Amino acid sequence: MQGEIPAAVLQRARAIRLLALDVDGTLTDGRLWYAEDGRELKVFHVRDGLGIKLVQRHGLAVAIITARVSHALALRARELDIVHLYQGREDKRACLGEIANALGLPLGACAMVGDDLPDIAAMRSAGLAIAVADAHPWVAAAAHWQTQRHGGAGAVREVCDLLLRAQDLATAEQARWQ
Repeated sequence: MQGEIPAAVLQRARAIRLLALDVDGTLTDGRLWYAEDGRELKVFHVRDGLGIKLVQRHGLAVAIITARVSHALALRARELDIVHLYQGREDKRACLGEIANALGLPLGACAMVGDDLPDIAAMRSAGLAIAVADAHPWVAAAAHWQTQRHGGAGAVREVCDLLLRAQDLATAEQARWQ
């Protein structure tokens, strides 16, 4: 994570207790890969995975909300201990509200990370809206903050690092690895 982060973004990030993520274009680079037998393949960045594990370690819940359905995603979510996996959900705003309600959180305690038009409504309802670097311009305009990394190339890790920094957890986490 490079550059200065606006104080208003850090203030919003301090309140976050749920990190909600889109998949295609956010956790992946947005390309759809199909094997000869028709199976869909997805490529995930290992740094995003570690970032997710770090915020979970510090008590943040992580959710994935996607309109598509993917077996590969289910495997990755299981590997990362993400229990809030919602596939086939086109109304991401309603889904985010359901998750927040189930966790007893206000929407202001939720961050939503996305890259394309179906993410805008959920982003606008969240306390912290984040667009990946290569997000559609309309999505970037709806965001409180935009990553420097592209979707599928460490953008989610950048978000996780932001949350750790804003919540005064980054220094302790860094010391843990030295």
